[in-house]
Amino acid sequence: MTMHKTSLLNGRVVHRSDLGSVTQVNADDLPIMKGLSIKRLILAPNAIRAPHWHANCVELGYCFAGEAVVTILGTGDFYSVFKIGQGQMFHIPSGALHCIENIGATQAEFAIAFRHERPEDFSLQGTFGAMSDASLGNAYGLPASAFGAIPRTTDGAYLIRREGSPAVPSDATRKAQHKFDIEAQPAMIHASYGTARLARAQFWPALTDIAMYSLRLTDAGMREPHWHPETAEMGYVHSGHARMTILNPDATTDTWDLAPGDVYFIPRAYPHHIEVLGGEEVHFLIFFDQPMPEDIGIRTIPAAFAPEVMAATLGVPLDKLPNFPRIVDDPLVVERVNPQSK
Repeated sequence: MTMHKTSLLNGRVVHRSDLGSVTQVNADDLPIMKGLSIKRLILAPNAIRAPHWHANCVELGYCFAGEAVVTILGTGDFYSVFKIGQGQMFHIPSGALHCIENIGATQAEFAIAFRHERPEDFSLQGTFGAMSDASLGNAYGLPASAFGAIPRTTDGAYLIRREGSPAVPSDATRKAQHKFDIEAQPAMIHASYGTARLARAQFWPALTDIAMYSLRLTDAGMREPHWHPETAEMGYVHSGHARMTILNPDATTDTWDLAPGDVYFIPRAYPHHIEVLGGEEVHFLIFFDQPMPEDIGIRTIPAAFAPEVMAATLGVPLDKLPNFPRIVDDPLVVERVNPQSK
């Protein structure tokens, strides 16, 4: 097993019940992780990810299926309630109280990334449980006895059940600061063999220290060899099968196959590339620990260095140097002109 990859689909179970399930991959599961981690959230109809907040990180979620309402309460007068569905995203600031409520008749599924390798949670139920009835009464101007029926727990349920129909505000479908319809955006990279849609600060100003690409590749394309000078990369495979190769600082390489539900992590500046296995299109969610991730693609290198330098670097005579195209713009996705690597 490579130190860079594990399964989220079969990952560590945080919660499982008739209300849904939560699996997690963080630095306890993949020790190389730094600055990012991920959960998979399944909500049954009428189920709610109970109100909570994260003490040390922002949260960035992507909806694969179903329909939900996200409620956020932040500092000052910040309050937002909005609906999300398939292919839409939400962003939660660090420390903001929030919950996710399934309002549909079918199961809702999310991948949720966190801007910390070990995110810390506080539950609203646990916070109430930590305070005395008298202090809660003072806060609300009520007698202490008004809180006597509330169970005293400092832990708090992970998933809870709603009684009755959801209360969805009439304006919950409007544009919201912390909602982003990524799959409705024009693809910044658009070719017959691959597309990329970007959730980053230039398109979604709410993002200040995290970003995500929705990347699709066919077997006619490849994510070119590249590295990210200032950001780590965490990927989640939604569908399809692929192979990734990475170079480590000790000059060893790791190559591993990726299947639906797998998570991989690449520290900043590690060179790597992705190939598709089989004929099925692969869909990745790729998260970064910067709001404007950049990369250096191997295709642009020959335009930056003289042929003599390239030949000396690669250890071949000048007349044996490949006839590199001189390309100054990084294409991100390239067309496959050779069979799959062995």
